[in-house]
Amino acid sequence: MENTIQLLFFILVIIPSAILHEWAHGFAADKLGDPTPRLAGRLTINPIPHIDIWGTLLLPFLLFFLTSGSFLFAYAKPVPFNPLALRLRRWGPAVVGLAGPAANLVLAFGLGLFVRFMDPSTFTVFLSIVVYANVLLAVFNLVPIPPLDGSHVLFSFLPDSLYSFKVWLQRFGFIILIFFLLFLFDWLQPIMAWLYYLAAGQFLL
Repeated sequence: MENTIQLLFFILVIIPSAILHEWAHGFAADKLGDPTPRLAGRLTINPIPHIDIWGTLLLPFLLFFLTSGSFLFAYAKPVPFNPLALRLRRWGPAVVGLAGPAANLVLAFGLGLFVRFMDPSTFTVFLSIVVYANVLLAVFNLVPIPPLDGSHVLFSFLPDSLYSFKVWLQRFGFIILIFFLLFLFDWLQPIMAWLYYLAAGQFLL
């Protein structure tokens, strides 16, 4: 029963955070001159257009049962954007890619102030989970493996001479990402713990 409550609680926290993440992508693309997210109806905090059946609804339950509740994650439907329509042709995709994690970090650090200075209570425990969920979304999405946001940043820095590497990484990105999740995800834990400490002023338990 306790594990079920934990799962539902985490989903209630991370889904709005993932929706904020995707909205920020669309907002950045729109400000850079690409109307695609707006035309697709994604410049909204209404959760319905952002829900992905697999990533938002099924994945958290699957991970919950596969990992016995030790690792939970969810994502919203990726916001479409056209890199060729961005005013910053080379760096625009990187800006759009960074917007999602940046929004999560702003929320994490904003709510972290309440965790720091409010008296411990059930509410501050809830806020600390929101802080952690947003740190998780930000750090994980900055991994430079397609289709994660970090790949847009990486590709903006790659010279034209490495175009074939970019194509290769896009082709096999999903397989590489699965390998990363299975064997290398723990590398992110110190980064998430450090950011959580900076935001909330306490160590992860």
